[in-house]
Amino acid sequence: MANSEISKGVFPIDISPIIDNGYNFPFTQEDLSYSFDALEPHIDTATMQVHYNGHHKAYTNNFNKAIEDSNINVGERHLIRILTNVSKYDDPVKNNGGGYFNHLIFWRMLTPNSTLTPLGTSSTAIINKFGSFDNFKKAFGDAAATRFGSGWAWLSVGLDGELFISSTANQNNPIMDVVEPKGLPILTLDVWEHAYYLKHQNKRNEYINSFWNVVNWEEVEIRYQEAKGIIGK
Repeated sequence: MANSEISKGVFPIDISPIIDNGYNFPFTQEDLSYSFDALEPHIDTATMQVHYNGHHKAYTNNFNKAIEDSNINVGERHLIRILTNVSKYDDPVKNNGGGYFNHLIFWRMLTPNSTLTPLGTSSTAIINKFGSFDNFKKAFGDAAATRFGSGWAWLSVGLDGELFISSTANQNNPIMDVVEPKGLPILTLDVWEHAYYLKHQNKRNEYINSFWNVVNWEEVEIRYQEAKGIIGK
């Protein structure tokens, strides 16, 4: 099956360039590029251990099981194809597939060696869109802080090639066919309580402020360039 066929769905552009072999069934967790304690004191060791070994592992295992239980055809057992057509599937596929994918992105968003500010073309785009880096941080932080219950905050490249900030409930994300607006994520923050409660209890704003100390802006720049290349605007 050609890559362009794999990614077809209601997502209105061909996003096959983001496909790699790691997105094929059976799905596995990626190894972290840093140790569990590397993000201290901003994200604590205990939270990282529970988050990665507990929550993300459970989403991975349950996603694989949900696919088998749903009898999804072998040719459709690709992460991008599933998520861009997720309205076709039952809740276990949607919720666990979203949880699996969202965490794959989230771990890459973190680094113990953050530059603390954006880089390259993504930096220029952020400043052009939001006026300043501080304005962007406030807007993104507000999206994360005001997400009712559990969910995610996102910075994505939209179908018009422009950056936008959004938040999604539960394990939804901007490439799903059930989510508006649609876009290719370049930065995300997990605001489920399991991402911060051991250290910050109910103080989500403290967690959001800590996040800015460990953002992997090099990864954001890579994803921005890839997204712009895919969207072509």
